[in-house]
Amino acid sequence: MAERLDSTQARPDPNEKLVKVFDSEDESEALVVKGLLESAGIESDLTSGSLVQDTFPGLGGMIILVREEDAEPARKVIAERTTLPDDDTAEIDIIEEPPQKS
Repeated sequence: MAERLDSTQARPDPNEKLVKVFDSEDESEALVVKGLLESAGIESDLTSGSLVQDTFPGLGGMIILVREEDAEPARKVIAERTTLPDDDTAEIDIIEEPPQKS
């Protein structure tokens, strides 16, 4: 059964010029980035890169496409939100003394 998109799930028209702004081998990462773009008001299309498996075995993953005019804002949103510290760990403030009880 084909899945229908309601009018709130707008996608770019495939006849428009679409530009790749993100790709990942990890589908969950691509879904997070797609949600990030949607929250910024940028319509995007998530597609599988596995279409070229016959020609280029081992390649695949997920690709996010946006309209050509949305490409630069989309890249900025992705860059601002996906930068991690070099060591990929969270910084935690250490309190030397426990809080005083009254």
